[in-house]
Amino acid sequence: MPTSFGTVGTGSAAHLCGLYFAQKTGLHLQYVPYRGAGPAMQDLIGGQIDLSCLEASSGLAYVQAAKFKAFAVFSEQRWPKSPETPTMLESGIPGATITFWHALWTTKGTPKETVDRLDAAVISALANPAVQQRLETLGQVMFPRDQQGPAALAAYHKAEIDKWWPIIKAAGIKAE
Repeated sequence: MPTSFGTVGTGSAAHLCGLYFAQKTGLHLQYVPYRGAGPAMQDLIGGQIDLSCLEASSGLAYVQAAKFKAFAVFSEQRWPKSPETPTMLESGIPGATITFWHALWTTKGTPKETVDRLDAAVISALANPAVQQRLETLGQVMFPRDQQGPAALAAYHKAEIDKWWPIIKAAGIKAE
């Protein structure tokens, strides 16, 4: 019987996480799409599904209350808010890392001066200790300063497409 894997919907980050996990482990997962994280978490707690990929911040309270167990985090280092939870690498799954990231986008043709001003504002905000603390609380990992500009974002974005596109294509996920 396949392991059931709850997602917050087809094509979601949780779904892609499950596909990636299955690819790295060789497990056959039975995908169970939900309409949001709440119902998926309820069924995980209730034992109706076996696994789910959740954002660290949304699952932490349930782990701390022993409602379910955190198997591992997909980051390269342990999450400071749950230091007892190993990484996938520590759990014996080589290469299984996922970075949860955000970016600020603007339209093609935006003047360079405007891009430079936006970049400076983002860099300044990310240097603020209060912003860094909030992002850490949410399970975000800060990219080093040399990876926080438009050129670095473009390179990272391309690498992410190169990583995820074959997984999306193999799963037959289509834009809706």
